[in-house]
Amino acid sequence: MSEQEKLALCQQGIDAWKQAFNCQDAEGCAQRYMENATMHARPFGTFEGREAIQAFWQDIMDKGFKDVAYTDVVWELNEEGYILSSKWTMNNAYGVVHRELWVIDNDGLARLVSDDFEILGER
Repeated sequence: MSEQEKLALCQQGIDAWKQAFNCQDAEGCAQRYMENATMHARPFGTFEGREAIQAFWQDIMDKGFKDVAYTDVVWELNEEGYILSSKWTMNNAYGVVHRELWVIDNDGLARLVSDDFEILGER
C-alpha cells in the first residue's frame, strides 16, 4: 500500500470519527480508536482503552457538545503512521488537536493509537 493510500485511509478515519460525533454516536467514535489507545483530553485527563474513551465521548455528548469541525488540518508522516494536528470548533467550545496518531489496523481501517487535544474556551 502506498503512502498516499495510507493517508487517504487516515483522512477517511477522521471523517468517520467526526460523522459519528456529529450523529451523537459515542460507540462509533470509540471504534475509531485502537483497543488499547490513549487519549489525553485537556483539561479532563487521560483515558486508556476504547471503553474509557467511549465513556468520555458519551459524557461530552450528554452535556450537549456537538457539531465538531476541524480547520487548519496538517498531516505529517512518521515511522508509525500519520500525525494529524488542527484547530477544532464545536457548538459551544473550541480548541486544538495537538497530536492524533493514526495507523492502519489489521482490518484495513485507520484508527487512533493516541489522541492529545485541548479545550481552549467556550463559544
